Amino acid sequence: SIFFVKVNNIIVEGLSKKNNKKIKNSLKYLISANIFFIKEHEFQNILNKNNMVHSFHIKKIYPNLVKVEILQTDLLAITIKNNKKFYIGSNGKLISQEKVEKINYDLPYVYTKINYASFIKLKKIIDQSEFNFEEITSFYFFLSDRWDFKTKDGFIIKLPKENVAKSLKIASLI
Repeated sequence: SIFFVKVNNIIVEGLSKKNNKKIKNSLKYLISANIFFIKEHEFQNILNKNNMVHSFHIKKIYPNLVKVEILQTDLLAITIKNNKKFYIGSNGKLISQEKVEKINYDLPYVYTKINYASFIKLKKIIDQSEFNFEEITSFYFFLSDRWDFKTKDGFIIKLPKENVAKSLKIASLI
């Protein structure tokens, strides 16, 4: 009967070959499952564990194929945690250097112990400003909930806790 169509293949795309294969192996339990009853949430736990995943889309290709299309997170900066270097992904997650195939040494350093989500918000504000993110070498987070950053020219921009976009506009004029 058509209602008992079993998955016999899962394709994973979007990450490195190694990461795609790792995710595919984690999803093997869905092989032989009825394709009509597989829901996206069954993929979420496995995909969200991989820090390289920014987002994903599941396609059922009838009669028996499931395709997982992954959007890889962008590597925004480097940080140090427990004396080890990590990348900060656009998804706000930390990614160990071992998981990244091409190491980018040109990214800025972020000095904070906890506030990676706050850094992602700051990056979005900077991207909408006159400042060029690529001209920034380092970011410093302070417990007073504000950021400073240093440019390649050696300028230190001290941002306030609030009205960051307005302050960046003023700083770009100077």
